[in-house]
Amino acid sequence: MNKKDIEYKIRELKMDYVRLQNDLEKLESVNGNISPLEKQLTELEKELRTLNESLKKA
Repeated sequence: MNKKDIEYKIRELKMDYVRLQNDLEKLESVNGNISPLEKQLTELEKELRTLNESLKKA
């Protein structure tokens, strides 16, 4: 994966992360089950961390 691909993927993941955060807030306000969203956010954070490390090396 080249630098541009990594940057593009990071932007995509950030947009997904923001969307999930909004969904999480909505579910919290109606006392919904937030566990699956929390798990997805954690996975996105891990992937973003990995991609940012790859970007530094690229």
